[in-house]
Amino acid sequence: MNFRGNRQSKVIAMSLLVLLSLCTASCSPPAASIPDDVSSSKLRITFWSPFSGGDGQFMAELVQQYNLENKDHVKVEQINNNSGDYYSKLSTAIVTEEAPDIAIVHSAKYSQYVPAEFLTDLNDLAQEAGVDWNAFNSTILKSTVSDQKHYGIPLDTHLEVMYYNKTLLKQAGLLDDRDKPILANGEDGFRRFLQQIRAHVPPTVTPLSEPSVRIDSFWLWYSFYNQMNKDGGRFYADDGHSAGIDNPAALQSLSFVNSLYADKLILPNINDAMQTFAKGNAAVLITGVWATGTFEKVPDLNFGVSKIPQIYAHPATWGDSHTFSLPYHEKPDKQKQIAALKFANWVAAHGASWAKAGHIPAVKQAVDSAEFQQLKYRPDYASSADDVKYFPNQPRQGKINDEIVREFEKMMAGQQTPQEVLRNAQKIINTNLQAQQIAAPKMDAIDQESPDRH
Repeated sequence: MNFRGNRQSKVIAMSLLVLLSLCTASCSPPAASIPDDVSSSKLRITFWSPFSGGDGQFMAELVQQYNLENKDHVKVEQINNNSGDYYSKLSTAIVTEEAPDIAIVHSAKYSQYVPAEFLTDLNDLAQEAGVDWNAFNSTILKSTVSDQKHYGIPLDTHLEVMYYNKTLLKQAGLLDDRDKPILANGEDGFRRFLQQIRAHVPPTVTPLSEPSVRIDSFWLWYSFYNQMNKDGGRFYADDGHSAGIDNPAALQSLSFVNSLYADKLILPNINDAMQTFAKGNAAVLITGVWATGTFEKVPDLNFGVSKIPQIYAHPATWGDSHTFSLPYHEKPDKQKQIAALKFANWVAAHGASWAKAGHIPAVKQAVDSAEFQQLKYRPDYASSADDVKYFPNQPRQGKINDEIVREFEKMMAGQQTPQEVLRNAQKIINTNLQAQQIAAPKMDAIDQESPDRH
């Protein structure tokens, strides 16, 4: 990718100059110093990630272990970045030839980064590094492939699951002798489940904990919407050039989600749904697997985890994946590329250790390992990896999602109906598709931020 060549447009050049002129020193990741124990014969591999909290700790431990096992050959230096502006930093680093050797990239970001030529084709490099693509869960692996080219080594999938308070469910008569929820499939089954909880818990306890703002209800709807058809929920027309979201299946599933708010099966004005559950003020919470590690640390929280309820005909849940990708370099160092992929492949194979953060490993053998199966909670939802539905592979999907979420917030505040949400979503999609026709792929990749907060 030569920005002085024919592919560079004046629009891109001017936009990048503006972007970089606004970027202060705080936009750059901290400089990584080379420790005294790194000899000149070692390869130094820079690795960027957006991890914090438990995720950051578990990854740091894996990096440390890898460095110890390979101390005579390579040194991987992990640089954690703030997740809020991670992709702005990474995109800028790529176009200015300051990108790391390897970086975490969400699968949802591929729809922007691949057309912009921000990622390196791994087909030949991965083979030289000893990567066996057959070792990975096929659903997760598919999210990293475009035009039969591999652009990343998948680390995990993080998806929506259902957490439940065993004490409250037992109080409501909804816990069986295996400590599993007594819950029938279908809209009526889930509604009766929540209604029975409401009838047997204090009024301050919400049967289901979901916030009234942000993206959570959108994830919930997307999960249920994708359960209605084997091929998943429809966002776009078949040709991809116009919206297709305003349809009967989308309306039915959205009306169901809205009814949970309207009927107070989700109490109003919940801001922090995880905190509500952690304090024992919610019987059920549907959110991402990243909450598992958090809840394990809460004293006296008697909880369990299961797959997301199946409301419609086919099992499905929203999800995304962390992957290892090689950012584009105009003059790549092949030795470093191979070393970086060997590191990524090693970490993916040690996915059972990474699963302590709550995620489901992408490597099948890691899921089957005794280390993973002996963990609490994770094996209860591991099979959900086969049910993950990623957001559509559309370069402007992140921006579209953000705009539709604002329509969801109006619906949850009682300001508009599900039908109005979908009509507005239809307009949002069409407007973005029209804008995409005149936007350069590289600018789409730079302008859009993280696809989700994990």
